[in-house]
Amino acid sequence: MLRVYNTLSRKKEEFQTLEPGLVRMYVCGPTVYSDAHIGHAMSAIVFDIARRYLEYRGYKVRFVMNFTDVDDKIINRANKLGTDPQSLAESYISAFRKHLEDLNIMPATVNPRATQTMDKIQSMIQGLIDKEFAYPARNGDVYFRVTRDPGYGKLSGRKIEDMQAGSRIEIEDEKEHPMDFALWKAAKPGEPAWDSPWGKGRPGWHIECSAMNLEILGEQIDIHGGGNDLVFPHHENEVAQTESYTGKSFARYWMHNGMLQLQGEKMSKSIGNMVTIDEFLSHHEADALRLMILNGSYRAPLSYSDDIVDAAERGLDRLRSALKPATLGASGASSEIKAALDKQMEATQQFFVEAMDDDFNSSGGLAALFELVRVINTSRDDGATDAELKTAQDILQKLSGVFGLRLTEKKRPGSEADKFISLLVEIRSEMRKQGNWVMSDLIRDRLKELEVVVEDSKGITTWHW
Repeated sequence: MLRVYNTLSRKKEEFQTLEPGLVRMYVCGPTVYSDAHIGHAMSAIVFDIARRYLEYRGYKVRFVMNFTDVDDKIINRANKLGTDPQSLAESYISAFRKHLEDLNIMPATVNPRATQTMDKIQSMIQGLIDKEFAYPARNGDVYFRVTRDPGYGKLSGRKIEDMQAGSRIEIEDEKEHPMDFALWKAAKPGEPAWDSPWGKGRPGWHIECSAMNLEILGEQIDIHGGGNDLVFPHHENEVAQTESYTGKSFARYWMHNGMLQLQGEKMSKSIGNMVTIDEFLSHHEADALRLMILNGSYRAPLSYSDDIVDAAERGLDRLRSALKPATLGASGASSEIKAALDKQMEATQQFFVEAMDDDFNSSGGLAALFELVRVINTSRDDGATDAELKTAQDILQKLSGVFGLRLTEKKRPGSEADKFISLLVEIRSEMRKQGNWVMSDLIRDRLKELEVVVEDSKGITTWHW
């Protein structure tokens, strides 16, 4: 039985969907006002892995990820650049879609936008006003009345009185309570605005996700996800306004990923300590970032450094090593090795599921794959043929695919370089036969500097990029 850690209950719970076989899953996407960084990529990859595993376990997943395309940050950035806010948002949406493709993240079932959900947003606000959970202010804003919701604070574990005591928000004339939050913001000069019953304006940040959920997935969903920096206030406010509007429990499971940290600090545009997705992919493989995330718990912070990236790339090389063909002239593995390979194939699939069923424990699942890699390579060294290796390699590729790993070979020079490398390896083999270890080691080391790996096993030398 799959068990998922639920932020709402603060414990792992057995996973049961509202409708058998179907998962309704909503993940908060980016506010598109600047270049996306690898912290955004981390969240997208975490929930891509969860989605892939749910599908591997037989569920149909209806996956929704929004784009916030109207917001203070977008407006401020557009004003600074002297451009139109919607044009700016559109350009960053296009760039982020390309990033998702480069990172091998499955396309969402739907990518809704705030600007395309205005009717639902306004009808939901009006419904909250009718039920006295919200009120229009004299300045044209509309606020949610937090004191009207007895459950406010249950997701984050905060109490209204504590939030008020520790808050820097000053009591405004237009608000009844300092913790009341905006559902609708009155238009300011030069800002995008829509007509509404309360005058021209635009939605607050929190209401858009609730409205998109209702419009696409319905009043109740199975999983709501996002970074743990969204627990308060964004997700807390989503819970309050959605449940106040519908009278029903909103999301059954709240999943939150940890933050990516650079030099011990959360990666942030405001701090300026970010590595953009473009910058990362210009130097490293997308699979390297994915393997970094797989190596830890999705709920824990992830430290980023050159050493950690290098270790991930070595891990990828190790996984790829199991996909190499049998050595030339292989005559077949011994009966003991074949039995060990058969046993490991069964064990790997079992341990993989057991690990991932424990709150998507990807590091445990990855450990099962590396154990299969070890036995595959041992079998090859023992003389296993391609036919004897194929089933195990197929299992490795299938389970790696559940993680979203492609395990494709690195980009490398053309075939002309291959010919010269093969010649050098042949010369090196002759030197080894003559006992010229100094020169043979020199060739091996120089080739390694060019990202060519030379391997000697039982009198046979092979190489790969």
